[in-house]
Amino acid sequence: MLTQKLTSDQVDLYHQQGYIIIKSFCKPDEVNKLYNTALEDTTMLNNAFDLNDQSGKKTRLSLWFTPGNDVFGYLTRSEKMIGSVKQLLGGDAPVCHYHSKVLQKEPKVGGAWEWHQDYGYWYKNQFMFPDQLISVMVALNRANKENGCLQVIKGSHKMGRVNHGFAGEQMGADMQMVNNALKTMELVYVELEAGDALMFHTNLLHRSEANLSDHSRWSIISCFNLQSNPAYNEMSTSYRVPVNVVPDNAIIDWDADSLSNVDFLKKENDPALKETGWEKA
Repeated sequence: MLTQKLTSDQVDLYHQQGYIIIKSFCKPDEVNKLYNTALEDTTMLNNAFDLNDQSGKKTRLSLWFTPGNDVFGYLTRSEKMIGSVKQLLGGDAPVCHYHSKVLQKEPKVGGAWEWHQDYGYWYKNQFMFPDQLISVMVALNRANKENGCLQVIKGSHKMGRVNHGFAGEQMGADMQMVNNALKTMELVYVELEAGDALMFHTNLLHRSEANLSDHSRWSIISCFNLQSNPAYNEMSTSYRVPVNVVPDNAIIDWDADSLSNVDFLKKENDPALKETGWEKA
């Protein structure tokens, strides 16, 4: 039985506005271990690829599916992570890990993310129930307006899925509906300290500006699915495998494997990206 990590008010707030912020979700020593691994692990670096925004600026990311016995696997499998996700998604089905990615927005060159919903991507993978999916972003260093923090439209998850098309090498939401949402609901800049977590609904409209500051903005975003939510056009299998939960102290105290056995996504194998024609550019 998972320990409940969130209050009933936090759960209610998530359903009301489409997201919640958990301050100090990761302790400083956990953040340092995660960030240093992301910086120094050659497998992580060798499996990173760039995505261009509409202006040609780049965001670098590494994405993988199966959570292993490495420090990132321990975070995504931790009781505090899975317990919180389970409370927010509800239901009787176990929590599965869909994928995680480390986003690297470097000073001056880190690109923007266009307005989108995560389900704008995952609809193409034919996941049936968007309410059974969730994303959790943990800041690995400070995120603020200056270095291109996430922006969200509070309550926009209640709109349902918005039509999406490609913007650069990214999926972008129908801007008419985005502009309507901005006239109707509140725009929020999600400024985070290192270790803070943002948990958000798969239909929440969000974006980020390019990083024009002198400071990096790195984060890990883990996406979870209930086993009761099938996907009929998804190449991976992790989304339907229940997470093997580990105690929170595993992040620091347990021996961590290297990332050499992790099933990283190759850019050329992503069917959605192939639709952009990036390989011909």
